[in-house]
Amino acid sequence: MLQEGDIAPDFCLPNQDEEETCLSNYKGKNVVLYFYPKDNTPGCSLEAMQFTKYKQDFETADTTVLGISKDSCESHKKFIEKKNLNLTLISDADHKIQEQYGVWQKKKFMGKEFMGTVRSTFLIDKEGIIKKIWPKVKVQGHAEEVLLEVKALK
Repeated sequence: MLQEGDIAPDFCLPNQDEEETCLSNYKGKNVVLYFYPKDNTPGCSLEAMQFTKYKQDFETADTTVLGISKDSCESHKKFIEKKNLNLTLISDADHKIQEQYGVWQKKKFMGKEFMGTVRSTFLIDKEGIIKKIWPKVKVQGHAEEVLLEVKALK
């Protein structure tokens, strides 16, 4: 797992519109990079809707919010339309970036073990340094907590 103070690993992956989205394109802005398990599930929907709700506040603080899951670009597009989201969602279908960020881990559900995405958020500053990591995120109130950290960055 990456640590606070590390340089955030760069990546270039397709977004919901199949356009290449690179972390390095956001140099000079803060980035909230949040990893989530699956489009259109209750927790992931709530998290995305909360980040959408505060999108203007993040932008006012010179911050971009990017969501990443292993879902396809098409799945992301449908998720955005269904839930009326105003976010960039990135497809990491082979979970290489999730592995790089240490969020692709062994999980347990109903007695079964499997590999999957552990809901986690990284706050990356304008220089590309990881300023804050939220491992194993609890969704309720998370977007507001991240926004408070963003505002404290100045």
